[in-house]
Amino acid sequence: MDVKKILADLKTKHPDEPLFLQAVEEVLDSIKDYVKANPKYDQYKIIERMVEPDRIFTFKVEWVDDKGQIQVNTGYRVQFNNAIGPYKGGLRFHPSVKLDTLKFLGFEQTFKNSLTTLPMGGGKGGSDFNAKGRSENEIMRFCQAFMMELQKYIGPETDVPAGDIGVGGREIGYMYGIYKKLRNENTGVLTGKGSGWGGSILRPEATGFGAVYFVQSMLKTQKKDIKGMTVAVSGFGNVAWGAATKATELGAKVVCISGPDGYIYDPAGMDEEKIAYMLELRSSNNDVVAPYAKKFKGSKFVAGKKPWEVKVDIALPCATQNELAKEDAEKLIKNGVKLVAEVSNMGCQPGAIHAFQKAKIMFAPGKAVNAGGVSVSGLEMSQNAEKLSWTAAEVDAKLHQIMASIHENCVKYGKEGKYINYVKGANIAGFIKVADSMIELGVC
Repeated sequence: MDVKKILADLKTKHPDEPLFLQAVEEVLDSIKDYVKANPKYDQYKIIERMVEPDRIFTFKVEWVDDKGQIQVNTGYRVQFNNAIGPYKGGLRFHPSVKLDTLKFLGFEQTFKNSLTTLPMGGGKGGSDFNAKGRSENEIMRFCQAFMMELQKYIGPETDVPAGDIGVGGREIGYMYGIYKKLRNENTGVLTGKGSGWGGSILRPEATGFGAVYFVQSMLKTQKKDIKGMTVAVSGFGNVAWGAATKATELGAKVVCISGPDGYIYDPAGMDEEKIAYMLELRSSNNDVVAPYAKKFKGSKFVAGKKPWEVKVDIALPCATQNELAKEDAEKLIKNGVKLVAEVSNMGCQPGAIHAFQKAKIMFAPGKAVNAGGVSVSGLEMSQNAEKLSWTAAEVDAKLHQIMASIHENCVKYGKEGKYINYVKGANIAGFIKVADSMIELGVC
């Protein structure tokens, strides 16, 4: 495998897609030795085939706002790879959404879904729709218009979208409602549904819970426990809320959350009331965390900065891609951080990852750490297919098992002496299942 040539060719074809190119380069750099030792992958041109999505749908979304004005957005669905199962990946509604973002996420999703051990391929989709300042009726009309187009390309055995940034239970409900009306059927075509109509009880918490379970497994390799450790979390949405909830439940002290306006430092740590307030902040639609400091005495708001300057044992980027830069990593290392785990997709810039690895800090990538969300989505697909409903305890036990299995595979392929390179381990483990399946399925 000629990594330089493959990357050069991709850059020539897609010069305006830096996030996608970054994701591909990270994976290829970490699997190149394994591919070199197994010539069959070159023989079948697996890498060249794997870095191109199966297909991309781009469509116009027309809807009418409360003033009677026609609005036009762009919708996307990237069906990246279905070698091991139906395409599976979230829908993101945010003004920053571009094809580059969705291609990088779809590529990452292919490896992440492979790691879960569940039969799911990789995909991603969304729109540049901005819900900020929009009424409930406007959000509903947009979701319905979006699904009127998307429904042409998805199905329970073809492509099963879920939620992501800007798409929660409310949006999934509106989209599923119109899908059901258009197709006259109840199927598991979306995950993240309400628990009363086919959803998994634990889905909102799954990404954050799974991330903390993975962190627990990382700490156990060093005979350490999360109890008593200080934790900085970025973001304040569902993922950050789930991570803060589970970390606090297990005895850690979560001292930071953040938003676009800055971060909160709460030396007393979060409790049940404070964690619940995170969801209140999110539902306010103001996208700021500053009010937390006014509500809870002893905490302070630091405007315009990230929480990575605070001295903590564990850092959990939970917000968005490339949110933790090299200079942030250097601050964390200087302050004695013990473990960094990406809960957001590709949450750390390459320079930050290299800094953590050079300093031998425990570091794990998003495709392994945040796989709990899509794992429970996969379990929801199973529930829907069997027309069953599981309890929260049953789902949580399965989530525990899946995250432990992912960690085990990362260790298996990532050991470098006494240090575990989780990036290499996750990428190789995810690659093997997809690549071998592609070979067995033939060229078609």
